[in-house]
Amino acid sequence: MSCERLGHNTPLMTATDTVLQVESLGKEYKLYPSPRARLKALVTGRATHRSHWALRDVSFTLRRGQCIGVIGDNGAGKSTLLKLLAGTLQPSTGQLSRIGRVTAILELGAGFHPDFSGRDNLYFGGSLIGIAREEMARLEPSIIEFCELGEALDRPVKTYSSGMTVRLAFALVTAVQPDVLIIDEALAVGDQHFQKKCVERITAFRENGCTILFCSHSPYHVRHLCDAALWLDGGRVQQFGETEAVLAAYDLHTREAEAAAGPPELPLAAAPVPVPPADAGSACIVAVDVAHLHDEGDGQPPLLQGQDLVVTLTVRGRGEERPHIGFMIEQSRGVGITSLATHEDGAAPVRLPDGTWRSVLTFPDLPLHSGSYVISAFLFDETGLAVYDQWFQFRHFRFIYPKPLPGLVRLAHRWE
Repeated sequence: MSCERLGHNTPLMTATDTVLQVESLGKEYKLYPSPRARLKALVTGRATHRSHWALRDVSFTLRRGQCIGVIGDNGAGKSTLLKLLAGTLQPSTGQLSRIGRVTAILELGAGFHPDFSGRDNLYFGGSLIGIAREEMARLEPSIIEFCELGEALDRPVKTYSSGMTVRLAFALVTAVQPDVLIIDEALAVGDQHFQKKCVERITAFRENGCTILFCSHSPYHVRHLCDAALWLDGGRVQQFGETEAVLAAYDLHTREAEAAAGPPELPLAAAPVPVPPADAGSACIVAVDVAHLHDEGDGQPPLLQGQDLVVTLTVRGRGEERPHIGFMIEQSRGVGITSLATHEDGAAPVRLPDGTWRSVLTFPDLPLHSGSYVISAFLFDETGLAVYDQWFQFRHFRFIYPKPLPGLVRLAHRWE
């Protein structure tokens, strides 16, 4: 096992379970008003640039087997951090120590030569990530089996679709389990079948002790995969710690930013309903029916009549796999209320004679106060990690509680 050190006077790590240590890491970009100004600065030695710090004073330590979610707004420095950790960028300040093999799933396929065949690119791309030719010859059959490209493997990569390219690239970079795996918005690639294989491989890496840094805009996956979360804001660490606490703080930050931008317009009653994909072999949400909604024709979302919210969700799975179904309800102007899923509640959809699956979700005596609400539906694989389909915020409705009380929800309670 090797140790790589970056930065000046970087100490060797002494903790046996530490695989990544970052101290005061920073990345500065020098911005010049023109190419001529850049040349003049090089010749004269006079600084004429404007500094932009994409990352500044970032410190944390990762242990073996830990899974960290990296979150933040666009431009917060997430991708810059991952590139520094992967070694594709060099830091301007600070120290970075890594132990063992580091694999990064960043821009899949970016290093392939378009005129080489897929098979030749395995050896070409493998050499770029440290896989010797002899080792690649041993790994080649398993990579070919995983990417499932068939005869296309001997065609030039420039003839590949983007999906075929990322399949080959993912199979290559994950052919050998690393000590540290860095993932930038690439938890799942390709079609649903390959997406599931990707999730299963990454999950297996984690179970085998691989340390994972997972950058994502999906709070669901961060919550279900990560032991801790790192929130970057403006290139600095805003919060680092237990996943739920960091996600809650980031969610509050997001909602405050949305509120400052002004409330969105409420949708009209005639909201479009998503259409299932035409491919009959794809898993998809087929229908989501909300009982007792009445459109009063006043341009407002329909009104829920009665006190019970009853939602019937019908989905199509993949083959004989039993899918799982998720449901979320929020205020129409962005405050989350609850998220539920069959796999979290120990429930399971029921298979119908036509091969589809159905779950009926009932909220008896809906414990909400009067207001406008929006629901979302999600379709998961049997593990609850691969998201096959989602109808996000697709149905708005209004609800009127008969008693004029302030607040959002009626919590279960007891007077004594």
